[in-house]
Amino acid sequence: MSQSRIQTGTPGLDHVLRGGLAPHRLYLVEGTPGSGKTTLALKFLMAGRDVGESGLYITLSETEDELRAVTASHGLNLDGLNIYELLTEGEFAPEFEQTLLHSSEIELGETVRNVIKHVEALSPKRVVLDSLSELRLLAQNPLRYRRQILALKHFFAKCQCTVLVLDDRTADPNDLQLHSIAHGVISLEQAANDFGSERRRLRVVKMRGTKYSGGYHDFTIDHGGISVFPRLIAAEHKRDFTPQTVTTGLPKLDDLLGGGLISGTNALLMGPAGVGKTTTAIRCMMTAMQRGEVAAYFLFDERLATLLTRSKMLNMDLQPYIDSGQLVLRQIDPAEMSPGEFANAVRWVIEQSNASFIVIDSLNAYLQAMPSDNFLILQMHELLSYLSQQGVVALLILGQHGVIGDLHSDIDISYLADTVLLLRFFEVEGLVRKSIAVIKTRTLAHERAIREFGISANGIEVGDPIRSFSGILTGAPTFYRDESTPRSLVGE
Repeated sequence: MSQSRIQTGTPGLDHVLRGGLAPHRLYLVEGTPGSGKTTLALKFLMAGRDVGESGLYITLSETEDELRAVTASHGLNLDGLNIYELLTEGEFAPEFEQTLLHSSEIELGETVRNVIKHVEALSPKRVVLDSLSELRLLAQNPLRYRRQILALKHFFAKCQCTVLVLDDRTADPNDLQLHSIAHGVISLEQAANDFGSERRRLRVVKMRGTKYSGGYHDFTIDHGGISVFPRLIAAEHKRDFTPQTVTTGLPKLDDLLGGGLISGTNALLMGPAGVGKTTTAIRCMMTAMQRGEVAAYFLFDERLATLLTRSKMLNMDLQPYIDSGQLVLRQIDPAEMSPGEFANAVRWVIEQSNASFIVIDSLNAYLQAMPSDNFLILQMHELLSYLSQQGVVALLILGQHGVIGDLHSDIDISYLADTVLLLRFFEVEGLVRKSIAVIKTRTLAHERAIREFGISANGIEVGDPIRSFSGILTGAPTFYRDESTPRSLVGE
């Protein structure tokens, strides 16, 4: 599209719109009260002000004081913008009481004429009309309402204005008259969860003559306004890289993997709580940082202070890497962060910090941020595809329910993983032992053996293949060699 675009002033929304809005058009922004329509509209006017375009906010529902309070709460101001209250306090004075006896048609006509009058007087480049629900109530007739909106649309087009009209969805949800009239429609939604903060998302319903990113995009309202997190589309983010085999820092684990980890692939660490999944991931990440790579660790389950303390006790001090900026360590609260915001955080550390090693700990907590299992699989598939195309090594941790025997997970995503490592507890002569095995790799010929796995003050120890027992993965192995002590056990 050769026509120039104008910025909306909302980070991420211009990306969804593939550059912004086409000028001199009328757009509908719809959403229930509290979804963020007013904040988005005010940022739209302020973005125009910043590039020298005059702006006019016509309000039929909120006062100027309320609008200024909204912007002040975000640390912003409306200096240089024009605000017109279509119904002022004076119009409720006794001498104006006869206006309440006017027919709805007369009141609607007067309202539209006042809008036109102020636009003609100020000649703004950007206009916000808040809200159409008031005009709908005055019209009391769908045909009259549609005619007045069409008249306003043609008027604004002649004035070379870019217009946002806001609607709070108080009309019949099946009434799509506004959708057919507007050049583009942006729909805002908010939903309350049983626990945690509300979730907000937007969707571009239509946008004539231009491409846009379809589907739902998460957004938040924070200090400063709205931040939109465009839905991750892996195909739009490709990077040329040469796959390389990198060591985990544990020679015997490398042997188990068939040589190590491959850049551009992901590995899933599965096992019950306490078996050593997080410690293994940190050891692999430490090795990557010792090679000079930048790493990112997204922590869902454990407290940050606990992770740093126990890592240091295992001779894996992360603090120097955090201080130098080589490690981005973020504690994520799944009750407060949407999946779209999380995907955006992952993109940021890769594209801005040039991270090449990512750990997500764990997928169990990430699951709680999703409305259903199907959404988790789709979003995780897109995220893993993105990481692969960026040449990133990703370690994913998935906790399993139970300790020994028949273990199960909240959801099975092993088919998405390039490599799957299985960690298990098993009991030998009254002692609890641990084992590690690779049950799948897509890139290397891995060992089929099960090796014992141990964690001590010196860090992680991976033993030789366990050959004196069968049934290790069941948690109740059977000793079948005539030997008094299994030779493969580590940590004796």
